[in-house]
Amino acid sequence: MHVFGIVFLFLAAILPLSLWSITIFGFQTSAAAIAVIPVLIYWFLLDFALGAAILGAAIVLLSAAAAIVGHTTTAGMWSLTAILIVVGVASQVVGHRVFERRQPALVDNPSHLLLGPMFVMAKLFIALGFRRDLAIIIQVHPQGAAS
Repeated sequence: MHVFGIVFLFLAAILPLSLWSITIFGFQTSAAAIAVIPVLIYWFLLDFALGAAILGAAIVLLSAAAAIVGHTTTAGMWSLTAILIVVGVASQVVGHRVFERRQPALVDNPSHLLLGPMFVMAKLFIALGFRRDLAIIIQVHPQGAAS
């Protein structure tokens, strides 16, 4: 539920920003690509390997957003954004209330919203056997990096 919710909410956040084309130093990009740079730097500073993996996921999602914007109307893009927000939030609520039986960490501290992608990527790395050091931390603190 975390994965779906976070991916859908990230896509919903960058989708409208993908409408605005910006030229910087002669290169054409979108406001979405510019907007994610500070948070990507933050994730790299927290953990380089996880930050690199999140960068890869962000590139895929930025590309998907650009493709969606390029192939739909503005009304269609806003409708999809609204659907992604509803499904993303619903996934988070169901995951936390039904499966974890606790409130999301971001309820206590909204800055934890920025840690959601890091937590999900850490769980993926652990599941793939890459980061046993993180497995120990997350088992000791169930809310993982958000604690």
